[in-house]
Amino acid sequence: MGFRFTVLSSGSTGNATVVQNDEHTVLVDAGLSAKRIDQLLADRGVSGHSIDALFVTHEHSDHIKGLGAVARKYNLPIFANAATWEAMEKHVGNIAPEKRTIMESGETVSFGNMRVTSYPISHDAAEPVGYCMTEDGYKLSLATDLGYVSDKVKQAIIDSDVLVLESNHDTEMLRMGRYPWNIKRRILSDVGHLSNVAAGEALCELMTDRTKRVYLAHLSLDHNVMDLAKLTINGIFENNGIFFKRDEDPLRDTYYDRATPWDEVKRR
Repeated sequence: MGFRFTVLSSGSTGNATVVQNDEHTVLVDAGLSAKRIDQLLADRGVSGHSIDALFVTHEHSDHIKGLGAVARKYNLPIFANAATWEAMEKHVGNIAPEKRTIMESGETVSFGNMRVTSYPISHDAAEPVGYCMTEDGYKLSLATDLGYVSDKVKQAIIDSDVLVLESNHDTEMLRMGRYPWNIKRRILSDVGHLSNVAAGEALCELMTDRTKRVYLAHLSLDHNVMDLAKLTINGIFENNGIFFKRDEDPLRDTYYDRATPWDEVKRR
């Protein structure tokens, strides 16, 4: 019972995630070159020809860089809301009309027993979304590129068995970093990215007895490191009376340069 996923890549250099059950495989975002996506798929034993659909969170390059090439190579239907389609039109090349599917924010589509539901998020894109995948009562939520975790986002992703959540930057590293102030201000804003502290505070509300693992995602290469993100979030857990045994620590890594191992989405 349950289904599985692998985060092929996560970060400002490119994002892509594969979700798969016994009968269907879907790809969420294609923010790397088609060649690199093929390599990462092969690393996890997935053929591009087995993919049933490609879902888009938003039109920024690190989420759609290889979208057009991958979709044409494997003849994939692409799911995105109308505003995202309009925003990414000139960046993805020619996509056959029959491969364009408008999936509005909040809508659900099914692939066999797997249900894919989008939900709106706050980010500086046309109409950005996250996705929840559910099957047989099990739930995986993908939540990155969040300016903040709104009540609607919390409602969408709470009670996930596995959660992929942005922990983009350490605020002080960002403030002291080399980016110009206008970019720093954008990242720190309500349409930017979640800091380690914001991720930790959100998790105190989002994690329930059902939540087994949280993958920290979309870490900045310039303004964060995974050990610091985990240290910060675990400190927030402890300050809120949330403690885990060493072998029960729910926090997991994602990588910009390699895929995560397959993970089964199930309670036990």
